[in-house]
Amino acid sequence: MSPQKKATIVASVVAICLTALKFIIGIASGSVAVLASAIDSLLDTLISIFNFFAIKKSEEKSTNEFQYGKGKVQAIAGVIEGTVITLSGFYIIYEAIQKAIHGSETTLLTPAIWVMLISIVVTFILVKYLLKVAKDTDNLVIKSDALHYQTDLWANASVLVALAIVYVTGLEIVDAIFGFAIGIYIIYSAYEIIVEGIEILLDKALDAEIVQKIHEILENDEEVTSYHWLKTRTDGTINFIEFHLVFHPKMYLLDAHRISDNIEDKIRRLDCKKAWLITPHYDPYNDVYTNEEYLEASARLCQD
Repeated sequence: MSPQKKATIVASVVAICLTALKFIIGIASGSVAVLASAIDSLLDTLISIFNFFAIKKSEEKSTNEFQYGKGKVQAIAGVIEGTVITLSGFYIIYEAIQKAIHGSETTLLTPAIWVMLISIVVTFILVKYLLKVAKDTDNLVIKSDALHYQTDLWANASVLVALAIVYVTGLEIVDAIFGFAIGIYIIYSAYEIIVEGIEILLDKALDAEIVQKIHEILENDEEVTSYHWLKTRTDGTINFIEFHLVFHPKMYLLDAHRISDNIEDKIRRLDCKKAWLITPHYDPYNDVYTNEEYLEASARLCQD
């Protein structure tokens, strides 16, 4: 079993246990903050299970029908996860407003405080584990899961503070205020996950720093006359690169391949956590065209 799959299973088990604890205390005590945390943990469970199947699908080998693999399933999962997190944030805000208006009383404060303390410790350990897996694998789904549980950690801490204030002062409005703030924070945290997933689906270029290093590798090769048409993208698991290399018109194809292989090896060393699919093209002269010019040329060919 891959580290990514194992991480989603661990996260699911932890989320299920925390959900049960928080729901029991949240419903019994009437605390909006604890109930909000319970709903968030329930979503954690569903998302972690969904992530397991997303990773399983993304790790499938390429086929004749899906020749580039199914790596973008991770990006789709990230967008869905971020959307669900956002919706949960709005629901928590709604519950907080309802409590502020109707002013329901919070009971069983001591058990609620203990549940949140346990939740903070367990979530902290889980976050450390997920961050390690995310660092080792550079997997978008695990990074999203780690980010989500990090927001849970802060949310749990906020709930604990709210319960402590209510316990000491008896001000029920504090529970509603903290619940509202947690909802806003959850929505904010989901934004980054959604954006990263959409960027992958739209084939955004690799990070500017990596692209610059690729430019340097191509520019510093003395046997390459020039290059153009450098394009990069990723599906979250594989980095896709293509470029045109300009060689001396009379260079042997064997030599061109040798030079290209050396360049590809240097590019792959830029990020050993990702697989690379590099597609070079060899030109005898510099035929630089823009996207629009290529499209216009294709259109003219179809008209002839």
